[in-house]
Amino acid sequence: MGELGLRGGPILRGGIPNPVEPLGAKNRPGFVRLSFIVLGLALSASLLAGCGSWWGGKKEIVENNDPPDVIYGKAETMINKGSFEEAAKQYEEVDINQPYSQEARKAIVMAAFAYYKAGKYDEAISAADRYLTLHPGTAESDLAQNIIAMSYYVQILDPKRDQTTARKALNAYEQLLQRYPNSRYAAEAENRVRILRDLLAASEMTVGRYYLRHNNYLAAINRFRVVVTDYQTTEQVEEALMRLTEAYMALGIVNEAETAAAVLGHNFPDSKWYNHAYTLLQQNGAQPQEHEGSWITQTWRGNGKPA
Repeated sequence: MGELGLRGGPILRGGIPNPVEPLGAKNRPGFVRLSFIVLGLALSASLLAGCGSWWGGKKEIVENNDPPDVIYGKAETMINKGSFEEAAKQYEEVDINQPYSQEARKAIVMAAFAYYKAGKYDEAISAADRYLTLHPGTAESDLAQNIIAMSYYVQILDPKRDQTTARKALNAYEQLLQRYPNSRYAAEAENRVRILRDLLAASEMTVGRYYLRHNNYLAAINRFRVVVTDYQTTEQVEEALMRLTEAYMALGIVNEAETAAAVLGHNFPDSKWYNHAYTLLQQNGAQPQEHEGSWITQTWRGNGKPA
């Protein structure tokens, strides 16, 4: 009958009871089903214990023990191949694992640069900010500041959209020029400051015109005032002064309308916008002239401009 186990039941090789012939209990099909279930659970537990990695077991973290110059070299190779995001992670590895190494400081700003090239602008700004916090005034500080400015600049939208990013870009470039006037990035920063200021002024004009068309004169004046106050050197200021003339006349505030037209005519006598403002005043029995109490006069003179 073969080898017997406990209570006389036959045993298969390996010590597993034979589920086909139950131990001392013939004609008990329920026991057969139970035996199969127990067998399946035992096998599953064995497989899971031996092969945990198959079923989402914890991934073993392997620490990179390469010297910092080796890791830095790998990152440079990735930069040259255009694998910018991978390069950024390698640079960060230098900073994290070897924070006191010679390569660690520059690795932070290079990670910012690599993230910028990868189009990961938030990560680029974060890494560059960290560099400036930890290493202000060092050789790569102007590069870090430039990366912040560029990361905002490339995300600029058209003048009809919210210009929060443009303002951040302008602020970053102005900081670059203030802190590092002799930087190799200064010339480009000056050019982009002009572009950004004109863009922001154009945005204010777009909103101001909208309010003007809908007879919301106070809201329109607030927008045109920003252009006259903050963006006098842009091309938008001529129209802003004319629109102020128009809005103030609509409200019956003649002295401010006359002042806006007078400042416009004095500084831009050949402007088409001055012709519009002058005609508008004449049609309403007024003429361009300054009023000392006007905010327009005070603002313009306060910025060194003849009023």
